[in-house]
Amino acid sequence: MPSIPHQSLPLNHLLAMPDKDYMNEAQLEFFRQWLEKLREELARNATRTSERLRERDESADPADRATQEEERTLELRARDRERKLLKKIEAALQRIEQGTFGYCEETGEPIGIARLYARPIATLCIEAQERHERRERQFSD
Repeated sequence: MPSIPHQSLPLNHLLAMPDKDYMNEAQLEFFRQWLEKLREELARNATRTSERLRERDESADPADRATQEEERTLELRARDRERKLLKKIEAALQRIEQGTFGYCEETGEPIGIARLYARPIATLCIEAQERHERRERQFSD
């Protein structure tokens, strides 16, 4: 994830807020700004990737063509991950607007400032995420 917005509150200030103030206006604004910055960075990356892919010259040398194709594959894979992240960022911004940001989709409990600071697109609290991952491991074996 890109850096935290400079003008926003530092983590210790966010964590120092009383539990009763969870997801107050300042906290929501902090995460809204951060998510918007992430969205802008992803849009710039997508533009650069598109430009790079259009600029590629086809080489006559088979080894060079193989290298170019591998680079293209890696760029497309990275772009796909960014596209998925962008959808999660858009969903998080919608949750801010709806007033549900910061609360677990499974339990309704607060996700927690520290977890959101580490992963602002989180939709599950730690306990629910751990249950989800255990179920995935159980059914993937």
